[in-house]
Amino acid sequence: MYTDNYLPQPPIFAAFFFHMKRLLSYLYPIRKKVPSQYNGKLEVTWYDGKKYLNTKNANYSYGSLQEILKFGLEQINLNPISNCLLLGLGGGSVIDTLRSDFNFQQHITAVDIDPVVIAIAQKEFQHYNSPALNMVCADAKAFIHETTTRFDLIIVDLYIDAYMPSQFTELSFWKAILKSHSKQGAIIFNAALHTSNSKVLQPIISLLKANGFTVNIHQKVNGTNTLLVAQTP
Repeated sequence: MYTDNYLPQPPIFAAFFFHMKRLLSYLYPIRKKVPSQYNGKLEVTWYDGKKYLNTKNANYSYGSLQEILKFGLEQINLNPISNCLLLGLGGGSVIDTLRSDFNFQQHITAVDIDPVVIAIAQKEFQHYNSPALNMVCADAKAFIHETTTRFDLIIVDLYIDAYMPSQFTELSFWKAILKSHSKQGAIIFNAALHTSNSKVLQPIISLLKANGFTVNIHQKVNGTNTLLVAQTP
């Protein structure tokens, strides 16, 4: 489990160190490495006054990933969405985007297999369980097969470093996604594939269309990722 190397500080000192790190990060990056069983070395980095969560080869939160998923959210109508399932938590930047940029105050369930990631989301980025947020430490595949809740919005953003495990592109996983969807809303999939003609992506697109979704593929979002956005009429 993730634990900070620093001893607990009174609030006034904690605030002082927070602002000092933020100011110093304009001069040089301030990094803290955190070991994880699932993600290898995670890195919490202050840079230019902002805090990020990265792995060796990828941004997990509050960098390019946040911009990619914000673009996806801009493509859908959030007004009728009554709840959201986030598969892949990271530091929780999607939660901040929903709350701050879209004023989405409905319930969010966030699932991540890594307890260290959840601890970082809590300690470094101040995301805590509340009536409007439930963070669940579980395997996303097991969760989606077992849940009985139906979600209006499902965001699939599942990576280990820069690699997406193949189980999350299997049709059995996506059939379970459909069973867990209310059929009134949207699904956003951070596919990170280079072309919309990928043999991996096409069966997922066909399955979604066969179940009444309109599907749009956005390539090189923020210059990198492929994003699948599926919506019901």
